[in-house]
Amino acid sequence: MGKSELDRVTDEKVAKGGVLAKLYFDMQHKEKDKLQPLLVDLINQRLLKEQGVVYCYGMIDEPLEKDGLFITSAIVTVLTENFFSLANIAFNYSPAGVEILKPMKEIVMRPHELQKYLMDLSSMSLNYSKYILEKVMKPEDIQKISTEIENRIELGKKMMEKKDNTEQAQ
Repeated sequence: MGKSELDRVTDEKVAKGGVLAKLYFDMQHKEKDKLQPLLVDLINQRLLKEQGVVYCYGMIDEPLEKDGLFITSAIVTVLTENFFSLANIAFNYSPAGVEILKPMKEIVMRPHELQKYLMDLSSMSLNYSKYILEKVMKPEDIQKISTEIENRIELGKKMMEKKDNTEQAQ
């Protein structure tokens, strides 16, 4: 039996570092009719448009009522260009679970790829912390931390540029 176009695209991307995964989401709301549209929006308007997503599709369960709230879940299958794209999705959308389907054995990362990812992760964490702190701090404290963050970002960029130039010279 021949492979479908979806299988062919999946195999090609995974062979080049792509990752096929299932993401598990849950959601609750007081209004039953709001749940499924919210999850459809998550899949079609958000996840599908994320950088590095090749395709995604999902199955949304029928909402159940419990203690005055309606609860539902979705299983979303997503193919990303690389592990980093999948990790960014996990960070930004906080699925209840992640199951890597392909590759089945290992994911190989070059040191410079891992370093870039860790710097991106550090930046996301810093931005998240900044957002939270801005909601509870005095304006003068926010300015001080903002300046420190900007300086840290600039230093990180310079360090990466220096490293990239060193690698290119070798």
